[in-house]
Amino acid sequence: MNLKKQDPEIFNIIESEKKRQVEGLEMIASENYVSEAVLEATGSVLTNKYAEGYPGARYYGGCEFIDQAESLAITRLKKLFKCKFANVQPHSGSSANMAAYAALIKPGDKILGQGMDSGGHLTHGAKVSFSGKWFESVSYGLDPETGVLNYDEILKIAKREKPKVIMCGYSAYPRKIDFKKFREIADSVGAYLIADIAHIAGLVATGYHESPIGVADIVTSTTHKTLRGPRSGIIMTNDEELAKKIDKAVFPMLQGGPLEHVIAAKAVAFGEDLLPEYKKYIKQVLVNMKTFAKTLQSFDFDLVTGGTENHLILVDLRNKNLTGVDFQHALEEAGISVNKNGIPNDPNPPKVTSGIRVGTAALTTRGMGETEMKRIAELFNIVAENINNPKVLAKVKKEVKQMTKNFPVPGIKS
Repeated sequence: MNLKKQDPEIFNIIESEKKRQVEGLEMIASENYVSEAVLEATGSVLTNKYAEGYPGARYYGGCEFIDQAESLAITRLKKLFKCKFANVQPHSGSSANMAAYAALIKPGDKILGQGMDSGGHLTHGAKVSFSGKWFESVSYGLDPETGVLNYDEILKIAKREKPKVIMCGYSAYPRKIDFKKFREIADSVGAYLIADIAHIAGLVATGYHESPIGVADIVTSTTHKTLRGPRSGIIMTNDEELAKKIDKAVFPMLQGGPLEHVIAAKAVAFGEDLLPEYKKYIKQVLVNMKTFAKTLQSFDFDLVTGGTENHLILVDLRNKNLTGVDFQHALEEAGISVNKNGIPNDPNPPKVTSGIRVGTAALTTRGMGETEMKRIAELFNIVAENINNPKVLAKVKKEVKQMTKNFPVPGIKS
């Protein structure tokens, strides 16, 4: 309790956030809960150590145990994804993508990625991101009729634009990706292929989604979301020469000292992900999402693409006469966290949106199942029908708080 004595303001903020996590329903698709062991490693004395360089080749002394921790993280990651080379030093998914580009191309070269208005990420070429400022970026979208990737159209764009790199992966897309088709498209124009699996990494690791390892030249990911590790990034490849370029891009080009306490926490999470229980968890995440999605549809919620094949859904709220920002705020008043999200060809601006993105990874970590998913979908409908009724929202929040008592958050002691 040293923090409480030394800095009561920060202590109280942390306690308030802890209370919010315990008493609310976390349904933001990019969030999850880490184990107590991951929390311990993240807050360990390893945060005191500078360790520029890589295991066995540091620019500081005293790295004997740091090397052991980072080497273990690398070994476990390679086993988890069945890859030959891995870098665990990126501070985030965005840092990982930045390093991947830097390993392959130069500023001013052309990249092709999934547009943000079609579910892509900032780092896939958005004009406000480094990826859209440092490189000449063009984008591919979704089929306007089905809302899914149209590989024939992506091929046409690639042949017209002739990018040096094609980025596949997404931030908000409820369907599977055909990495082999992306490989064929990249090969047809002589482009490198990067696969960003930040959202589906857990599905890939457990075989519930096709793996891009050995298909894409470079694979990047975050380590939280479905992997349930600390907030950070990773890069993988099967190409030895590219591995060397990746290492040089991460350090010394883009980063200095790695966050070794976070890398140790990654090692812990990768170890957990290698256990049989983790595959059962991912299976339940998918079952929960399908149950939740189907129940929402029974209340006439419109799902982009008509459903989902992964851990998330996009909900088009226009038939409910709601905006994403308004529904997000109403759900938050009811103790449920989601994020407003643009839908394909969204008529509303990014700060408003016509949709929300919802995921089941965090609630599944708490042990919730199909019964809870059905009831939570019912609560979504109640909130949608009473968005301007504080009394109803307060009643829903009370039910949410009661529901969460049966499902403790890992790592948080009551």
